[in-house]
Amino acid sequence: MEDTRRKSAVVTGAGSGIGRGVALALAASGWSVALAGRRTEPLEETAAMAAADSRSDAVDVLCVPTDVTSPEAVMSLFTAAREGFGGVDLLFNNAGTFGAHGVPVDELPYEAWRSVVDTNLNGAFLCAQAAFRVMREQDPRGGRIINNGSISAHAPRPLSTAYTTTKHAITGLTKSLSLDGRPYRIACGQIDIGNAATDMTQGMRTGILQADGRTAVEPVMDVADVARTVLHMAELPLEANVQFATVMATNMPYIGRG
Repeated sequence: MEDTRRKSAVVTGAGSGIGRGVALALAASGWSVALAGRRTEPLEETAAMAAADSRSDAVDVLCVPTDVTSPEAVMSLFTAAREGFGGVDLLFNNAGTFGAHGVPVDELPYEAWRSVVDTNLNGAFLCAQAAFRVMREQDPRGGRIINNGSISAHAPRPLSTAYTTTKHAITGLTKSLSLDGRPYRIACGQIDIGNAATDMTQGMRTGILQADGRTAVEPVMDVADVARTVLHMAELPLEANVQFATVMATNMPYIGRG
């Protein structure tokens, strides 16, 4: 069966930062985009930006307030995307939090640990699971999942136990999804991002703790540079996949960190 509908995507964490940048890039390239995030107002701001950036009246975005830690909310998100767009071709699995950053492991409250794990790992799993179900069952079958990992999936920052652990786990999720998706034309890749200029990385521009105990300002890069990379990954044919990509501010302390 020939698929004549517009390509469609679900973007979590679409109300700000990297999620907003990727959603705008997809919309500008003609994708239908379901914008997911905890709060309605930032999603509506992203939708308005997509409409303002459009060169036509054909922008097709859907705002779906979603708590990715809730199985019911995630199910509703993908039901809305499937019913609104006729299917789901892409999940950008992006929602996340630094959470209990800067806390020594022996002082890390279990509640803080659990909060980070619930969002960064459990939320990513729930969204991937829901996307997988839709992609396996739709006609034509298949789609792509792109997980937002992190430089911390390779090299931790000091005092970041919860965040670093979840990002290492995302790599395992990516590999498992890649393997299990093969029979269903479901591709899965991961983008590991370092120092994109967002609200979450504001501290890097004023000084952040280094592995040697110093506090140092770190360079950042434009979110649009990340968005272009995700767009490239998204628009490959399903016969090709960027398994892992690292996009980072060129001079950030990653190579040689510590």
